[in-house]
Amino acid sequence: MTAETPAVAGTASTPGTASTASTASISSASAPRYFALIPAAGVGARMAADGPKQYLSVGGKPMLRHALDAFLASPLIAHTYVVVSPDDGQIDAVLPPAGVTVLRCGGATRMDSVLNALRALQGAVGEGDMMLVHDAARPGLTPALIAKLIAGVAGHPAGGLLALPVVDTVKRSTAAEAGPGAAVGSGSGSGSGPGPGPAKVATVPRDGLWLAQTPQMFSYALLARALGAATDASAITDDASAVEALGLSPRLVEGHPRNLKVTLPADIRIAEMYLAEPQ
Repeated sequence: MTAETPAVAGTASTPGTASTASTASISSASAPRYFALIPAAGVGARMAADGPKQYLSVGGKPMLRHALDAFLASPLIAHTYVVVSPDDGQIDAVLPPAGVTVLRCGGATRMDSVLNALRALQGAVGEGDMMLVHDAARPGLTPALIAKLIAGVAGHPAGGLLALPVVDTVKRSTAAEAGPGAAVGSGSGSGSGPGPGPAKVATVPRDGLWLAQTPQMFSYALLARALGAATDASAITDDASAVEALGLSPRLVEGHPRNLKVTLPADIRIAEMYLAEPQ
């Protein structure tokens, strides 16, 4: 599949990437194009690493590069964009020779980074084109999962996302009220004076519960409207939650455990196990 690369004002494509001008009207009267958007401006504080976790080596190459390579290997993706902070000094060494455009407009939160990128792409990407937003810290993505998401969401007006049904028993722990000294989560007192009582623990029915993954795919117009309408960035934990806040229900497409998010140091070994397996 041959696709044009939209021209984006104020950004630079990687060497060898075409910069053929296009307009938002291209997709208005035809099938939508599919664009990958990877926010990579975070610092990954929970990894306790020396630098941003998206640049940590996983399976022999930077974590972010795995995600970029998955999109570049998909014939369905017209172009891939990665969003970094304006002062990022590592991205150039991670990029493939062609096919990726860097947007140096990363914000303070993930939501800010995605919204800034959408604004930078206004006019270059059609209102009806589909944006596949993917976490830089999910190196296990494959072209097959990308194709499954696109086919599964099809023309659903609220878009959709990869997700996994919850299979483990889920517990909810609620904050304990002040009472006789007891360790939180314990069933007996462990202190001599006033203190928190035991936390209340209950089993949550797992029917209908899913673990959200990425990519999450929405039309450019819908995603821009949803994120633009959000007033509390801390409440928008993923792009789908912003769309849900509009009263819409994105479609859930079953993903794969290999597409896990690397959050803690121990996750790297799990990711490498999946990356060593044939796709």
